[in-house]
Amino acid sequence: MKGNQKLNIFSFTMIVVGLVIGMGIFRSAATSAKTAIDPSVYFTAWILGGFVALCGALTYAEIGSRYPVTGGYYKIFSYAYHPSIAFAINCIILISNAASLSGVALIGAGYITKLFPEVQWGDIDKALISCIAIVIFYGINLQGLKMSSRAQNILMLIKIGMILVLIAALFFPYSTNPTPIIANMPVPAMGWLQSLGVSLIAVSFTYGGYQQTINFGNEVSNPAKNIPRGIFFGIAIIISLYLLVNFSYYQIIGFEQMKGEREIAYTLIQKVFGDRGAAIFSFLLFLGVLAYVNAILMSNPRVMYAMSEEGSLPKIFSKQSEKNNVLVVSLTVFAAICIVILFFAQTFEKILNFTIFLDCFGMVASSATIFILRKRTQYLDGTGIYKMKWYPFLPIVFMLAYLFVGISIAIQTPETALVGVLVLGAFVGLYFVLGVRKKT
Repeated sequence: MKGNQKLNIFSFTMIVVGLVIGMGIFRSAATSAKTAIDPSVYFTAWILGGFVALCGALTYAEIGSRYPVTGGYYKIFSYAYHPSIAFAINCIILISNAASLSGVALIGAGYITKLFPEVQWGDIDKALISCIAIVIFYGINLQGLKMSSRAQNILMLIKIGMILVLIAALFFPYSTNPTPIIANMPVPAMGWLQSLGVSLIAVSFTYGGYQQTINFGNEVSNPAKNIPRGIFFGIAIIISLYLLVNFSYYQIIGFEQMKGEREIAYTLIQKVFGDRGAAIFSFLLFLGVLAYVNAILMSNPRVMYAMSEEGSLPKIFSKQSEKNNVLVVSLTVFAAICIVILFFAQTFEKILNFTIFLDCFGMVASSATIFILRKRTQYLDGTGIYKMKWYPFLPIVFMLAYLFVGISIAIQTPETALVGVLVLGAFVGLYFVLGVRKKT
């Protein structure tokens, strides 16, 4: 990687924030509230989610420092376990990320269509709007890492600005008329702990994404120092913003009213700043969500590049542009997968459980590699790399938290869990089938 294409700590921190803050905080807060039996469950889920994210961030910081390579997420699996496990988990992660990107883009389209209430928008219309956004940022990423990271910085500043508006709404006079509650809305019949587990599904989606930063590896200047710092700063910013935004939702909209919302941020702004303010907010929010699209398009082709270098994918996936080192084939294929999934994804809720269940495999398996890496890279201790404190407590907490979320999904929607397990097994089998063909 050429020196002038390296990411500095500000750009890397903005990538962390961009990977995590997609549309989640503007939508999944309502989903989390709907499955929480009372406010104590709701806020516990968000606080616990922040703590788990911090544990994960510090764990991945050390993993990234001990193994700073392009496509690190895949290569760590291959190095610590077996190439078949690396192939299977990374394939489902790629699918999960593509589905997540498509679902988030659809929700962003849902906000932008509010600017034209007189038009009857169908699912295909929102899919086309989302498709246009993906194609535009595909073009931006073809210009190189420097160009795409510059766009990322600008878009993330817009998105953070929208979050600050939601927080600032607390200090403005707002309508005290309660938002109408949707009739016959189902009330979850479950205990406190079970409700916490189900609420954490949406919270996990909102906090997830930061683990992909290790895919950038040696594309960050001074990775041993800047990778952990960038992750830590990014997660600290995210935790603070999320808790403040959720308090704003709770205070202005009301807990029971939150359960029936979809575009919850639109409702909040409408109560404080009126219809015109809500329309402006929706437009800017759509621009902000493009940062998520951009960040995912930046990170995932690097996984495909690593898989190609390992021999799990054809060599053409590691082809780079001579002009700016862009992974042209990997980027093109991933963007195409996103667009294909886009026209099958209908709503955020439909892909949420499936996406998080698949992520649970990757989270637990990848964070567990810290135990293997510590043994195999002892020679790096004392050389200036990042080494977390409170080991092994932090990675164990992180792993147990995602096991808890995965079990909660299996209890709530067992068919989703079954499909996830079958998909994982199918990719393991596919690896060996491809391996046999190679030998033949």
